[in-house]
Amino acid sequence: MPVTAIVSILHRVTGIILFVGLAFLFYAFDLSLESQEGFDQVVNALQTNFLVKFVIWGVVSALMYHFVAGVKHLFMDMGYFEELESGRSAAIANIVIAVVLIVLAGVWIW
Repeated sequence: MPVTAIVSILHRVTGIILFVGLAFLFYAFDLSLESQEGFDQVVNALQTNFLVKFVIWGVVSALMYHFVAGVKHLFMDMGYFEELESGRSAAIANIVIAVVLIVLAGVWIW
């Protein structure tokens, strides 16, 4: 499968992950605003629970990839990276930049 197709499919998949992940984020936000105990519960879960950190990292990773791919699409809408070779190079750059941002997000979260 061409790298451009992989980048396009991942862009769509990360959009779905963001949509589903928002449910968890809205729940945590609502819980944190309900009371001091709810806020403390969310903070404690974010600091100590591996699964919560992993979900947050997954949503942040999806956001980073989706953002980078979206910027690439904006450039394509302006007429850049539309040829085969430049499109392939932009797709590879998209993956590299997203991986760097995802690793940095992991370092930040953990």
